[in-house]
This record gives sequence, structure tokens and C-alpha cells, in this order.
Amino acid sequence: MALRAAPPPPPPAPPPPPPPPPRVGGRHFFRPLSSAAPAPLRKSAVCTKAISNSDGTPGTSDSPHVVCFGELLIDFVPTVSGVSLADAPAFKKAPGGAPANVAVGIARLGGSAAFIGKVGDDEFGYMLSDMLKENNVNNQGLLFDTHARTALAFVTLRSDGEREFMFYRNPSADMLLEEKELDLDLIRKVGELHGFIILLQYLCFSTTTASKAAKDAGVLISYDPNLRLPLWTSADDARDGILSIWDTADLIKVSAEEISFLTNGEDPYDDSVVKKLIHPNTKLLLVTEGPDGCRYYSKEFSGKVGGLKVTAVDTTGAGDAFVAGILSQLAADFSLLQSPFFKF
Repeated sequence: MALRAAPPPPPPAPPPPPPPPPRVGGRHFFRPLSSAAPAPLRKSAVCTKAISNSDGTPGTSDSPHVVCFGELLIDFVPTVSGVSLADAPAFKKAPGGAPANVAVGIARLGGSAAFIGKVGDDEFGYMLSDMLKENNVNNQGLLFDTHARTALAFVTLRSDGEREFMFYRNPSADMLLEEKELDLDLIRKVGELHGFIILLQYLCFSTTTASKAAKDAGVLISYDPNLRLPLWTSADDARDGILSIWDTADLIKVSAEEISFLTNGEDPYDDSVVKKLIHPNTKLLLVTEGPDGCRYYSKEFSGKVGGLKVTAVDTTGAGDAFVAGILSQLAADFSLLQSPFFKF
């Protein structure tokens, strides 16, 4: 009988695709982590160059140029959008806290950032600590409290466009950070302190100490009051607390709604009203207006940058992303800080 010929060998596997070409000049574009293809990057693209030390060496998370000081918590957000907290069928957890959002944003933009604050000695606290490390944020200033839990916040964007918050603090660990626990050496090492905090009566002393250490070291202070009235005993206490460290800040970012609150209901779109909030130490005051962009003010000039048309999914954290972009650009290009307009 005839022998059947052996089947031919399978064709060789195709070679792997060549690696992408290296980026040029240490520049990169940031986009949110997603499996979806990004939209074309045009004017909305945030482009930075790697932040360098004053001697020209690259900045690292061990020698941060920006320190973010304040709260780090767990946000619980509804699994469906456009509903109130009461109507939400379920919630999913996510890392949150304005200062931590800014630190991660700066790190993702190629900058070097550190975080100072306190969480509970619990599973949520460990998760948040790991999140900072995974995003290349220096977390040596993060402490764990064995007597208080990590802060929790429930937040939703309702169908009417209003955000709704519910906080669980009784007290939470972030409220118990004491002056003696501050890593002042970390503050002194940086070229810029981002004093971006949610002000609480419990945090005022540590906030003042951190601000003084920054000033004594010649460190710039950027400040966003991030007003959350439910965290205060009264509106008057909130206003007094926010303004108590106002004149220590070099850069201030506020929303139009916060200007109205701080000026007891005056028109936040009136330049003369905004200029009342400029103090002798102010280098730059930024006013965000949501989809309409932002206004900027100094003692020498003012102006406006229009917003970009996008389909908004959820505006929670938009202000934090804005601040991260501003600070990463200032830290990346020190020539901006030498501008005669700013007179840093």
C-alpha cells in the first residue's frame, strides 16, 4: 500500500510588531487610563516636559517639586449616573480627596509629587497608600492612625447637574493629623508646596504649621479652599477658616460659586469683586467657570481663557485636574516663574 505523505509543517508565527519609536525631548501627552482609543489630541492636550531640579537633574518622587497636603479618602459613587444618593441602587468605591487627586494628576503628567496626610490603620488606608505608590507619588508623609478610620464620602452628580455629598467622619483619621506629625523636612525639600486642603477646624493648626514651614523655606504655596459646607459647623466658620490662611498663598484657585460665598453674595463675574480677594502676597488668582473656562488675575494683569467643548460625563474632580495641570506646567518650566508678570 502507498504511504501517505506527512502533512507540511505549520507556517511560522508572524514576527512581533516593532516597538514604538521613543518619545522625543522628554515630552509626553497624558490621557486617562482606558482601553478605548483616545480622541485626537489638539488644543485640549496637556503637554509637559519632565520636571528638573535647579541643577538640571531630573526630578523624582524622592525629591518632589510639589507636596500636596490634606485629605485622602474613599469615595463611594453610584453605579448609575444622574441619581440622588437615596435613589442609587448600589455604589462602587474609588480613591478620592482633592489633594491626593492633584498629586496623582501631577505624577501622571510627568511631574514629581508627594503627599502628606493621615488615613486609618485599616484596609481602606492600605489601599490608598498603595494607590499613591502605584501612581509614582511619594507617600513617605502618609501616616496611619490606629484610633480612627479612613474617611468615607458618598458623592453623586444628580440629573439636575448638582453634586450631592455625604461624609462619614466621627472623626476620621485625616482630621487628626497633628503638628508634631508633619514631615517638615519633606516640605522644606520641595520647590513648591501645594497646600490644597479641605479646611477643617481640626486641621487648622497643622495647616498653619505647614504653611509657615513652606514660607520659611522659600517654598511657593498654592491653595484651593474646595468649599464643602457640610464639613463645617456653620457658613461663618467656613468663611473665617478659609480666609484665615488666604494671605499666605502665592497661587489661589477658586470657583465662581466660592467667590460669591467668600464675598457674602457679591457678583463673582465682576472683576472689581474678584480683585478684592487679591492680597499683597498673591502672585496669581485663578477663577474656574466650568464649561466657560477660567479667568486669571494678578496685581499687574488679568484675562480669560475660554473652555473647550466636550461631552461631560461627571465633573467631580475637574478642579483638581485643572490645578494639577497648572502646577505641573509651572514646575516644568521655571522660566515662567521668572516672568516679570509673576515676579516670583
